[in-house]
Amino acid sequence: MELDDIQAFVEVVEAGGFGRAGQRLSLSKSMVSRRVSRLEASLGAQLLSRTTRGVAMTEAGLDFKERADRVLAELEAARDALAQRGEEIVGSLRVAAPLSFGITHLAPVLAELAVRHPKLAVTASYSDRFVDLIGERFDVAVRLGNLADSSLVARRIAPINAVMVASPGYLEIHGTPKTPDDLIGHQALLQGSEAWTFRDGKKTVTVRPEGRFKADSGHALAAAAAAGLGIALIPTFLAGSFIESGQVVPLMLDYPPPEAGLYVVRPPPAGHMPAKVRALTELLIERFGGAPYWDACYVAREAFKATLGGLGGAAVAS
Repeated sequence: MELDDIQAFVEVVEAGGFGRAGQRLSLSKSMVSRRVSRLEASLGAQLLSRTTRGVAMTEAGLDFKERADRVLAELEAARDALAQRGEEIVGSLRVAAPLSFGITHLAPVLAELAVRHPKLAVTASYSDRFVDLIGERFDVAVRLGNLADSSLVARRIAPINAVMVASPGYLEIHGTPKTPDDLIGHQALLQGSEAWTFRDGKKTVTVRPEGRFKADSGHALAAAAAAGLGIALIPTFLAGSFIESGQVVPLMLDYPPPEAGLYVVRPPPAGHMPAKVRALTELLIERFGGAPYWDACYVAREAFKATLGGLGGAAVAS
């Protein structure tokens, strides 16, 4: 019985088919099928029932899958224990990350991780869809926002703030909103039909803006704001470069959106953090911990006032 065959079987079950399992393992569909068939032959039992709709586990397969999971988990724990004794981290790390933040800020961190640990294979998946860490066999995810209760283990790395922005040209034509109520009548740049929430002292104010330009990408909304299409509410990690270049200016800083967070999330158990996940977590804290560098655009309020100049900057950035 080969460990590669056991892993192929587990991947087929969790991916829901030979083709998707092959993509995860970087193998052809036929090679995955041969490995599972070889495992079945060595066990003398049929583990999977193959149909035109996909695969299903037999009773023997259900029993073996539970044991196979334990075998692979113990193997990974053994590798990790040995890695922690040595100077280098070995193995593979599968990371899921949000698209905009991943490409703009996380990608250099993962590259640095690979440079520091030459025997660690890093695979990153950048997507804004919700990723099932356990079902899709990711080691760790980097997530933004406010996390819902779950069985996953989370570590907060840094705050994530948002800022409202518009181009100087848009404000010259349409005026500058100073309070949430002033947003009525303005063109909002939206992802869908979301509401905008602001803090007004100890109160929370919610506004449902309207607009004709929508996109499921924060980068696209920032670009639209720079083009003068309207007002966008975007994370500071996206807004920073646009503000620094003068393409957009920040608005209504006395009414900030609620703070969110940057988290590292991993499957349980909570008491055991694999060395490769610890290495990534420590590097993220090193790069982003404390006051993140991208929030420089958010906290330099006096600079904003000077930038706004003739747009009534004191009212906009006060």
